[in-house]
Amino acid sequence: MLRKIFSIFLMLLVLSGCAVSPLPHSGDVSVSPSPESTDGSTVPESVQSLSEESTGESDPLQKILDSMTLEEKVAQMFWVRCPAQGATQTVSDWQIGGFILFGRDFAESTPQQLRQTIGEYQQAAKIPLLIGTDEEGGEVVRASRYPQFRANAFQSPRKLYEQGGLDSVLRDAAEKSAFLLDLGINVNLAPVCDLSVNPTDYIYSRALGQDAQTTASYVSALVWQMQQSGIGSVLKHFPGYGPNGDTHLGFVRDDRPLETFQAEDFLPFQAGIDAGAPSILVSHNIVSCMDDSLPSSLSPAVHRLLRDDLGFDGVIMTDDLSMDAIDSQYGLEESAVLAVLAGNDLLISSDFTTQIPAVLEAVEEGVIPQSQIDSAVLRVLRWKQQLGLLAEEENN
Repeated sequence: MLRKIFSIFLMLLVLSGCAVSPLPHSGDVSVSPSPESTDGSTVPESVQSLSEESTGESDPLQKILDSMTLEEKVAQMFWVRCPAQGATQTVSDWQIGGFILFGRDFAESTPQQLRQTIGEYQQAAKIPLLIGTDEEGGEVVRASRYPQFRANAFQSPRKLYEQGGLDSVLRDAAEKSAFLLDLGINVNLAPVCDLSVNPTDYIYSRALGQDAQTTASYVSALVWQMQQSGIGSVLKHFPGYGPNGDTHLGFVRDDRPLETFQAEDFLPFQAGIDAGAPSILVSHNIVSCMDDSLPSSLSPAVHRLLRDDLGFDGVIMTDDLSMDAIDSQYGLEESAVLAVLAGNDLLISSDFTTQIPAVLEAVEEGVIPQSQIDSAVLRVLRWKQQLGLLAEEENN
């Protein structure tokens, strides 16, 4: 394993030497004025970012971090697909950062049963879990597609926007957030920030289907509404799918110029960041103008752009590392180590029992600096604090 980690490290050194030059700043992103909510209150123009909160010695989050073992820190960086069997024991044994629920977790359950099950997960966790699902509306509805959870599945933002504009979208978002929170789910992996107006695009059915400025205004308003509801949001899929294929199925390359991203694709993400979005999910697309070799999720250059050019200091996460674009090109250990070295704070994983030990060994052997692990875990803890999950720990 040590030889494998060392070879990964050497490969990264070579790749970093060939990486693109620092990207020019795209300038200020123009976004339409913040909308008013359906109850008439004005959406704040800006929301304090997570990075502006204290991280000094008196910070309770720093105290939690200092009390954690290296194993516990690394495990906090894994957001795991909920296993079909033994999930509570998984939490007890591994103390992971959280679970993501998919259709199978709702299919044969009832609201009451799911609340109880999630409660058992949380009871087994030393640090409360992020419990997330993809309830975008329309094509992707993990929970509301099942009639025992909701009479009708949530509609797509595209359809809602076409029917009733932004007010309709915001009302739906408030209802959706309340629905998920009632089940014990504290993060909805939404909104989709990708731009697409072409029905042949993979992402078209999940995108708003409007221009960059309109989509930016939508993202800003939706992030605000989700914050008001008390549920976590995830901007996805940075740096933007555009007209490309499905990375669930294999390798995807995007050769559009950087200027296109700066003028269009980045606008919804920048609007979400400015509205206070706590997290961003990075896709597996290879975007040649940013990194000609590595998928965005594994690319230090893409993560530097997100941190430095777009000014984001919240949680950055990978898309699912089991997707074929990654799984077909990289080993389980290699993809996890590369994901951390790239700058991800959370790794979405189905193979955590292999990947957590790989990251641990990379830290112990000096391939991954422990300071990088600490920074990532602190961001995850800060998000959990923002969601109200760490109230008890703060008071201790």
